[in-house]
Amino acid sequence: MNPMLEQGLRINRRHFFGRTSAGIGAVALGSLLNPNARADEGDSSRNTIGGQVGLPHFAPKAKRIIYLFQSGGPAQMDLFDHKPDLQKRFGQEVPKSIYPDERKTTMTSAQTKFATAPSVFKFDRHGQSGAWISELMPNLASIADDVCFVKSMYTEAINHDPAITFFQTGSQLPGRPSMGAWLTYGLGSFSKNLPGFVAMSSRGTGKQGQPIYDRLWGSGFLPAKYQGVKFRNQGQPVLDIADPPGVSRDLRRQMIDAVNQLNAKRYETTGDAAIQTRIAQYELAYRMQMSVPELVDLSTEPKHILDLYGPEATKPGRYAYNCLLARRLAERGVRFIQLYHQGWDQHGNLPKAIRAQCRDTDQATVGLIKDLKARGMLDDTLVIWGGEFGRTIYSQGNLTKKSYGRDHHPSCFTYWMTGGGIKPGMSYGETDDYSVNVAHDGVHVHDLQATIMHLMGIDHERLTFKYQGRHFRLTDVHGRVVKPILA
Repeated sequence: MNPMLEQGLRINRRHFFGRTSAGIGAVALGSLLNPNARADEGDSSRNTIGGQVGLPHFAPKAKRIIYLFQSGGPAQMDLFDHKPDLQKRFGQEVPKSIYPDERKTTMTSAQTKFATAPSVFKFDRHGQSGAWISELMPNLASIADDVCFVKSMYTEAINHDPAITFFQTGSQLPGRPSMGAWLTYGLGSFSKNLPGFVAMSSRGTGKQGQPIYDRLWGSGFLPAKYQGVKFRNQGQPVLDIADPPGVSRDLRRQMIDAVNQLNAKRYETTGDAAIQTRIAQYELAYRMQMSVPELVDLSTEPKHILDLYGPEATKPGRYAYNCLLARRLAERGVRFIQLYHQGWDQHGNLPKAIRAQCRDTDQATVGLIKDLKARGMLDDTLVIWGGEFGRTIYSQGNLTKKSYGRDHHPSCFTYWMTGGGIKPGMSYGETDDYSVNVAHDGVHVHDLQATIMHLMGIDHERLTFKYQGRHFRLTDVHGRVVKPILA
């Protein structure tokens, strides 16, 4: 096209938008200030606030997700994957046919012995389902018939950062959108006063744990408004949530209106979609200054509810507190709630460290599930528990009758889920006699992601976003829905 003609068309297009209905920027601003007013009023397939037209693809079983990510790699054979026959193999070399040298990490590959380390913990069957659960989790044992254990998870990643990134984004390499971002992009939010996606973190008393990076709840190449909002674990949950002294709500409203008008005019000129995101974020921040203080005010919670979550339920930054906050967020319409609990990376003295981790988490996790169930929310809330990989059956470092360590192990580990369309009271998949490989019914990271999206009413192959000439999706070019675990 002639450069002068192209320039003229751009000018005329801007002039048209500027003269029509006070400009497209004003239309964008109006839709953001009033998210319920939209052009497709008759389209019942679209969510009230945001979301893509035509989604969900089919009737969802779950409306929201609470993902309890146990960062570090919980040892499956000390918690759920009972291997009683290994007791008679204590201290024996794990056969290389079971665990070859090339599958050991650099942290243990130089060891001269790879001695079998059976769990020191007692296991029992629980509930009518007869699920094997370690003595470390007595509260979970009490709801065994509400839970589906997937004992045959596996991944390719053997180090923490790529392994966590894989579970959260569908790629071992940083930069892709997180699962929460994909779901809020596709389905929108139920709340106009809180983000659609919130992330929180806590540290275990067993160990400080590996770092958790903001990109794990990032939006990647999706618009920035779909990224998770991190609630901090100390001080104010969100920075600048309170107006400074001398600034009233009316004054704050006037300030935001003025900035939004300037941004809208700039959008008329440039058409930059990031400006729309900025307008929306200013509006959400204004509403959060009212909604977040009410959210974190636990004075309305009765004592029996606080007791359900445990003694740390009112201590900000603790796992129990975050679990209680997760329920309150779910009640208020937040679609995806991600909790990261650090400290499961137990290379040495595992028995002592894992006891502490389970004390931190067992009561609060089950308290959350019982609370959701009592409120009638568990049926449409999917709760997910698991980490980035499992642990080795051989001991890292010295092995004694009371102590051992375990290295990273990606080839088999356990996840469990409950609520929102999951078949309760069952165990799916099995591992071999050493808890080293999947024996049957393996579930890959992408399979888990495809199943989660299915429960939310999404065909994982159809929710895509075009970026750099390619249509990307959470599950890349992989993934299958694990239908036997669906209710």
